[in-house]
Parts: sequence; structure tokens; C-alpha cells
Amino acid sequence: MGSLAAILKHPDDFYPLLKMKMAARHAEKQIPSEPHWAFCYTMLHKVSRSFSLVIQQLGTDLRNAVCIFYLVLRALDTVEDDTSIPTDVKVPILIEFHQHIYNCDWHFSCGTKEYKVLMDQFHHVSTAFLELGKGFQEAIEDITMRMGAGMAKFICKEVETIDDYDEYCHYVAGLVGLGLSKLFHASGLEDLAPDFLSNSMGLFLQKTNIIRDYLEDINEIPKSRMFWPREIWSKYVNKLEELKYEENSVKAVQCLNDMVTNSLKHAEDCLKYLSDLRDPAIFRFCAIPQIMAIGTLALCYNNIEVFRGVVKMRRGLTAKVSDRTKTMSDVYGAFFDFSCMLESKVDKNDPNAKKTLSRLESIQKTCKESGVLSNRKSYILRTEPICNLTLIALFFIILSIVYASYSGNRLIN
Repeated sequence: MGSLAAILKHPDDFYPLLKMKMAARHAEKQIPSEPHWAFCYTMLHKVSRSFSLVIQQLGTDLRNAVCIFYLVLRALDTVEDDTSIPTDVKVPILIEFHQHIYNCDWHFSCGTKEYKVLMDQFHHVSTAFLELGKGFQEAIEDITMRMGAGMAKFICKEVETIDDYDEYCHYVAGLVGLGLSKLFHASGLEDLAPDFLSNSMGLFLQKTNIIRDYLEDINEIPKSRMFWPREIWSKYVNKLEELKYEENSVKAVQCLNDMVTNSLKHAEDCLKYLSDLRDPAIFRFCAIPQIMAIGTLALCYNNIEVFRGVVKMRRGLTAKVSDRTKTMSDVYGAFFDFSCMLESKVDKNDPNAKKTLSRLESIQKTCKESGVLSNRKSYILRTEPICNLTLIALFFIILSIVYASYSGNRLIN
């Protein structure tokens, strides 16, 4: 639940972290008893703990559909990601994957750790899929078919141009946005969103992940995974892997900033998509990841640590986003604050500074024109350091109670 040092530095993180911990325990208790559904929700928690928490607020039918949709696409992604699978084996599996979800006897051993378990016992996912409503099944099959074909295409094709980059991100994430919109519509809770808005929702998340995961992808064994488009990185280095070398730090950061600037073009579409949602649970489900994305971009921008290790939002801030995102005004506020944070890091000498600032100004203008920015208190940007001794004292009191309770239970047992 967040490190002690981080909580002492940000004591107001404690309560949201505590609520997130309690929500996680509640989610574990809500796992269905049927073996196939128990497997699916347990596996969902293992492959994406944050997603498994956000999904809990959806109604039962939609929650089940989204759970299976996620696991089917995660399994498809596991096949694509496994660089040890020969191309002549991988491509047919990707293309035919939408058929396998109807076959309760099908499985394919690949991936590692929890992903291998998912693939080895995929029959549980297929069994659960076959219990979904027809509208949900058709949406999941359609997106799986289109995504598998797109992945197969890029197994044999490099990401050369920015258009290639957008096309690849469409196949692996934009289609997720389209699929979720189809599921929301099939549930009867939302109108069907325009495809271009659904696509932008996926692209904004995927491009953020591709930026953040540069080092992990480039160091992949036995073969590097390279998703940054040559049209961008070739302006700075001769080979993509050269960005991680210390002697190329200046060029690496400039390239990183170029990539972040490219991602920002999807932000306003995301705000439009979210503003059109009617159901509160679906809204939170969609809004929280988007806020996390722009927050991650703000941290990654102009940050050489992207090429040295993992850059991500602290758990306390993540917990705050989850706890405090309830209305569109919260989304406008978070996008405005994170865009201001990113703006403060722009070096006027950066080759893309003008374009970056222009896109940030456009995001901020949209947020201001909502007319709700003055109605909320920022938890992202601080004008003065926090030193709340009461919260710190409360933290140690609760920590002592939890420890005493745990020790007592151990003695009883």
C-alpha cells in the first residue's frame, strides 16, 4: 500500500490508499463460485490489478462481458508478444483466434508466469464467453477478428511512418475502444459512440504505454520489440536502441518529447468521448485510465529516466485519481492540471517545443471552456509543501492498530 517514505511525504495519500486496499479485498471476496468465472476474475486480478478494481463498479452483465473481452484480448496479445513463437506458427493463430474463443477444448501454451496460466487454461475463458448475451459475443468476436488480423500484418511489417504507428495502435488498442463502445451500447446503457472518438481513447492509452515501456521493449529477449516509428526516432539516432545509451541522452530526450507531443493530439477526442457518457459507472471506468495516461505523459516528458528504468505515477496519486474521479469536472480538472505540469517542463530550445505548447494550450482551452475548473480543488498541483502532522499521527495510529490486530490473529492461529 505505498511506501512509508512516500506516505510521509504525501500524507493525504493515506486515506485514498487505504480505500483502494479495502476495495481490492472486497473485489477478491466478490469472485463468483463457478469454476470458469472464478478463474476469469482471479486471472483478471493477476494480469491487471488496477483494471480488476475499476471493472467492479459495472453492473453484473456488463462487468462479465468486459472481463471476458479483456482476457480474450490479453490472450491474443500474449501470442503476439511471445517473441519465441516462429512467425509461421504465430500468424495463423492470430488470424484464427476469433474462432478459438468458441472452442472450449482449445488452448495454446505460450507466454510466462500468469500469462502462461491464462493460455494453458483458456478453456475457462471460452466457457464463460459462451454464457454471455449474443450482442456481447458478437462484439467480442468482431473486435478479436480485426485485432488478430492487424497484429498478423505487423508481425511482418516494421513501424516506419507515423501513419504506420497510428495504424498499429488502432489494431492493438483503438479496436479495444471500439469494442468497449459496442459493449456499452449492447448493454443498453449508452449510445454507440463515433468510431473516431472510440479509436482515440485507445490510441491515447496505447501510445502512453509504448512511450513508458521503451526500455522494457527494447531489451526484450530473444528479440527487441520496436514500436516507436522510424519517422520520429530517425531524426535523432541511427538505430532505435541507441536512445538508451548515455552518450545520446540529449537526443533521446528530444525524441521522447516528440513522441509525447504526438500522443497529445488524441487528448481532446478523449475529453469529448467522456463528456458524452451518461452512465456514472461506465464514465468512471473510462475516465480513470485516461487521467492516468495524461499523468504518465506529464511524468515521462523531458525525463531521461524513461531510458534508464520505469517511470510511473506514485501509488498514492493513482489512488487519488481512482477515489476522486466522479464527474466530468474532475476529468477537466485533472487534464488541465497535468497539462500545466507538462507545460512547465517544456524547454523552449526543444525542437518540438512550439508544437507541444500549441497542443497543451488547446487542451487547456477545452478544459477552461467547460466552465467548471473553478469548482474543484486540485490534488495534483501544489503551490506549497504539505506538512499535516495530524494525518501523519493518524497514519501511525492506524498502522499500530493494524499491526496489533495482525499479531493477535497470528497468536490465535
